[in-house]
Amino acid sequence: MTVKNMAFDTFDEGIAPGGLRSKNEIKILICYLYNSVSDKMSKSLVTEAVISDELANFFEISAAFDELVNNKSLIESDTVDGEMTYILSDNGKTIAEQLESALAHSVKQKSYDCALRLLAERKTARENFVDIVKTDNGFSVNCTISGGEVDLFKFSIFAPTFEQAEVVKNNFLSYPQTIYKTMLGLLTRDAENVGEALEEVYGSASLL
Repeated sequence: MTVKNMAFDTFDEGIAPGGLRSKNEIKILICYLYNSVSDKMSKSLVTEAVISDELANFFEISAAFDELVNNKSLIESDTVDGEMTYILSDNGKTIAEQLESALAHSVKQKSYDCALRLLAERKTARENFVDIVKTDNGFSVNCTISGGEVDLFKFSIFAPTFEQAEVVKNNFLSYPQTIYKTMLGLLTRDAENVGEALEEVYGSASLL
C-alpha cells in the first residue's frame, strides 16, 4: 500500500466533504485507530467511529476492514461484549506509522475521539445496568451501579410511559458515577460531595 495509490475508488454516498474516498485511505485510517487507541476494539466499534462523522461509506469501511483481516494486517485478539476484537500485526503497524500522514488531521482526530467515546459508553453499559419492566400502571426502571464483584447501588423508579422510562435509562447511563456520588452525599449529609456531583452535570453557574 502506498500514498500514490489514493485514487477515488469508493462509493461516496453518505460521505461528508473532506471524507475518505479511496479504499487505501480507509485502510490507513483503520490501522491508525488500532495503533493509537490502547483499548481493544471490535469491527463494529471501529466502523461506527468512522461513519459517525460521515468520514466514509459504511460498506466501504466493512470491505476495507475485511481486507485488512484477510491480509493479516489485523489479527483476532479476544472476545469483548460478545464481539471479536482485533490487534495490529507488524504489517498493520507499518501501515499506520508510515502512511498516517496521508490522512487529514481532522479525519484522524474525529475518528479517534469518537472511538474513545464509544469505548467509554460500552464500558459504562458493561458496568452499569438498567432494566425496564412493564407494570400495571406504567414501567419500573431498575438501575444498578456495579463495583465489579459487588453492586454499589441499586434503585427502582416509576415511569408512567415507556418513553419516559427510556429517558431515565439514558440519563442514568450518561452519569452513573455522578448519580452514585450525589446519593451517597445526600445519605451521608455531605453537602460538598453533592455540590461537586451536581456541578459535573449542570455546571457551577446554574447552581447560583
